[in-house]
Amino acid sequence: MKKEMFIQINDGKLFAKLVGENIGKPTIVMDAGYGDYSKSWDSVISELSLITDVLIYDRAGLGKSESSSRPRTSKEMILELKELVKGTKISLPFILVGHSFGGVNARLYATEYPNDVCGLILVDSTPEDYREKFLPTMEDEFQRAYKKQFVHEGNYDEFMESLKQLKESRSKLNVPLIVLSAGKKAYYSKESQQLWNEMQRELLEISTKGEFVIAENSAHYIQNDEPEIVVNAVKRLLSNF
Repeated sequence: MKKEMFIQINDGKLFAKLVGENIGKPTIVMDAGYGDYSKSWDSVISELSLITDVLIYDRAGLGKSESSSRPRTSKEMILELKELVKGTKISLPFILVGHSFGGVNARLYATEYPNDVCGLILVDSTPEDYREKFLPTMEDEFQRAYKKQFVHEGNYDEFMESLKQLKESRSKLNVPLIVLSAGKKAYYSKESQQLWNEMQRELLEISTKGEFVIAENSAHYIQNDEPEIVVNAVKRLLSNF
């Protein structure tokens, strides 16, 4: 099964694609990183769609989706995702997978709508204390390049506002959580890599049932470098159903 949809949300239409075999397991909903859209899951989508239904989508202003006049913060994005999920008529609860900034959205969504989510996978997700705890440890050149990248979706302030929203809403989730940490980040010193893995491991604290995996040979896009790690994480969560 493959179904493409455009769903009206607020002042624009969002693109979504549902693929899969519809075998009675929870649907997987995937949220891409900052400035990325549904294509960033291409490396895992065909394999995942053999084991259950998968919903991928483009956030407002990205890929095939129209832009939105609303602020580009996680709070707005999860409201839009909630409407999108409703529009696609997929069954609840689902497993939510978030990469990078998509992990910020996924965590906030699972906190705000706990009944919608029965599993959470964070793929090298941005920790809420990234700016305070991690960024200062990197060289000035890295910090400058980091700030300059915020032109595709929300701006730097909106991104930081999203991390603040995440920090303020932080609470213990009662869903199985798998945290995947990239073990071979580009431009990271040994110390930075160690700190990154530590901060990723700390994300386990948000759930009562968590599992931590370091993708030893992956840079930030674990789904591209070691797709089987993402696929196997999904399979482990689905084995509960």
